[in-house]
Amino acid sequence: MGADDELVEVVSEDGTVERIVTRAEMRAGVLRHRSTYVVVRRSSGSLVVHRRADWKDVYPGLWDLAFGGVVDAGEGWLAAAQRELAEEAGITGVELKPLGEGRYEEQDGRVIAQVFLAVTDAALTCPDGEVAEVAEVEDIAPWIRNHTVCPDSLQILAKTGLGHPPSGWPNASE
Repeated sequence: MGADDELVEVVSEDGTVERIVTRAEMRAGVLRHRSTYVVVRRSSGSLVVHRRADWKDVYPGLWDLAFGGVVDAGEGWLAAAQRELAEEAGITGVELKPLGEGRYEEQDGRVIAQVFLAVTDAALTCPDGEVAEVAEVEDIAPWIRNHTVCPDSLQILAKTGLGHPPSGWPNASE
């Protein structure tokens, strides 16, 4: 089964499952679905960011502030976050602290999200090829001004945080 054939839950504004569709149908119809966002911080406090592979179906080649992705049909939030972190970063066995819920409702995507924080100094292996490049950022606000960042993670993380309130965070929701 390819990524386009994966089953995804289409959800209402309150998160109730309305129906199950393929990922391809969800993308084509810009249907609201569940996604996870995992903020990775080092023990030093730096934020791990990554550039998405150029072949990704959403935001190819853009920088992302969190690892994560679409929750599979029937999958729990934590299990999805753990799976995505393992697939994209090669990180397993770390505690994921819930940071809260986020939402993204724009023409390019409709997401209800759960955001998690992982604090780890583990090496990133990025085994599935979805990550083209990784960087560690000490001061996120000026870094964001100088990079093209995925609008969903920018907006969602502006509201739920990156594990601590960043100074000078650009307000992506207004």
